[in-house]
Amino acid sequence: MNKIIAIPMDNGVLSQHFGHCETFYLASINGNSVVKEWYVTTPAHEPGLYPIWLKEQGVDIVIAGGMGKKAYDLFIQNGIEVHTGAESQTPQLAVKAFLENTIHFSNSICENHMHTCE
Repeated sequence: MNKIIAIPMDNGVLSQHFGHCETFYLASINGNSVVKEWYVTTPAHEPGLYPIWLKEQGVDIVIAGGMGKKAYDLFIQNGIEVHTGAESQTPQLAVKAFLENTIHFSNSICENHMHTCE
């Protein structure tokens, strides 16, 4: 069964500020293999838009750095699995580590999106 993983990107690496990313890296996976990968440019940022937009892209899983609680809750409401607190790295390394179950998540949810998540 294929699933699509989305990773917010800035300057070629996983973004630590989900709502302000430039693009999303998308990877279609089947089991533990990547079968297709591509990038999509984000629409203009509006609070609450990205979870719905990514659902429309067919996304099943999001791997992110910091993320606001509202976005997190909207992903869950849309049936998208969310993993937060990932370190900045290339999206290919993040997906590989996710598939190998070696990636570390701190489950960083920002209560106030104006503050940096740690």
